[in-house]
Amino acid sequence: MRTFSKASFKKMSLLALVPWLAACTTVYPGLQNESKSNSEENPTGTAPVIKIITATLLKSEQEQYDQQSSQNISQLQIADSTPRPYIIGASDILSIVVWDHPELASAVMLGKTPAGLDGINDALKPLPAGFVVDHDGMVQFPYTGSLKLAGLTEEQARSLLDSKLARYIKDPKITLSVQAYRSKRIYIDGEVKTPGLQAINDVPMTLVEALNRAGGLLPTADQSRIVISRTEINYPINLLQLVQKGVNPASIMLANGDVVRVLSRDESKVFVSGEVIVPRSLTMHNGRLTLNEALGESGGINPITGDGRQVYVVRKSTKEPIVYKLDASVPGAMAMAEGFELHPKDVIYVAASPLANWNRSISLLLPGALSSAVGVPR
Repeated sequence: MRTFSKASFKKMSLLALVPWLAACTTVYPGLQNESKSNSEENPTGTAPVIKIITATLLKSEQEQYDQQSSQNISQLQIADSTPRPYIIGASDILSIVVWDHPELASAVMLGKTPAGLDGINDALKPLPAGFVVDHDGMVQFPYTGSLKLAGLTEEQARSLLDSKLARYIKDPKITLSVQAYRSKRIYIDGEVKTPGLQAINDVPMTLVEALNRAGGLLPTADQSRIVISRTEINYPINLLQLVQKGVNPASIMLANGDVVRVLSRDESKVFVSGEVIVPRSLTMHNGRLTLNEALGESGGINPITGDGRQVYVVRKSTKEPIVYKLDASVPGAMAMAEGFELHPKDVIYVAASPLANWNRSISLLLPGALSSAVGVPR
C-alpha cells in the first residue's frame, strides 16, 4: 500500500477544495453581485438602485445639481442698495434733548433690561440713560405725556415731539436719536470668531455686515453652507456660488429674529473605503469634491487587491440609497470620475478583485493552509 506524508496529504486536500472555493467566490456577497436590471428600482425594495457612471449620467447629474443649487434668495434680497432710515421699536432707548430747557433733562429715565431680552454679556453692562420705548411703543415725556414713537423714524419722532411741545414751548429745538438699539436683533452661530446676538442699528444689517461684526469666518468654516433661518424657513446660502454668478452677498438683507448659522467643513465629509491605499474620510473643499479627487487623495486603487471595474459611490437619498458604479479600467474613466461631483456623506467603496476574494476565502476557511501548501517540499 502506498503511504502519503502529512504534508502531501495536506496539499492534496487543499487542491481538492479549490474548485469548490472558486464556485463560492462567484457568489461572494458584496456590491459586485448586482441584479439583472441595475439601472431600475427593485420592486421588492431589497436592493438599492445602481446607476452606471457614463457621460449621459454626468450630464443629467450636472443639470440636476445646477437646478438644486439655484438659490432662492429673492425673499432675502433688497431691491436697491439705498440706505433706509432706522425704525424705532419697543425697548429702544432714546436720547431726547430740548435746547435751552435743561430742566427737561432731569426727567431722563434710566433703562432697565427686561428679563430674557438681552444677552448675558449685555446684561452685565450698564445701560445708557435715556427714554425707554415700552412694550406698547410708548414714551413718557414731560408736557406731552405718552407718545407712540415705535414704528417711526428718528426724523418722524422728532417732528411729532416738536408739534406736541410747541403748545408749551415757543419754537422748541429738539435733538432726538437712538441711544441704544435693542428692539431688533439677529443671532449668528457656528464657525465665526464671536458668535452671539447682533443688534440691528442704523447701519443696514446685510449678511456681509453680520459676518464682519461676528469677527469673520473661521478657517474651519464652509463658505458653501451658510443657512439663514426666518419664520421656520431655511435658506441655504453658497457664498462662492453667489460670487461666481455675479450676485453681491451684500444684497442679502437680514431681518429681526433671523438666525444665521455657518456650518463647519467637518460636517461636509465623504468617506473612502475598500481597496484603496489609504482608506480615510475627506473634507470637501467649500462644498466641492470630485470622485477622481477623492480617489487621488486616498492614494488611488490598490493595484494588488483592488478591482478597478467596481468602484462604487453610495449616496443616501430621501427614499432609498442610490449606488453609482464606475468601471475605472476603461479608457476615459478618470475623466468621467473628474466630472462626477460628490455630495456630503457620500461613501466611496472599491471592491476587491476575484483573486483577492479567493485568497481571503481560503484564509478564513483554512488559516495558514495556503502558505503551508506553497511551502510544502516535493
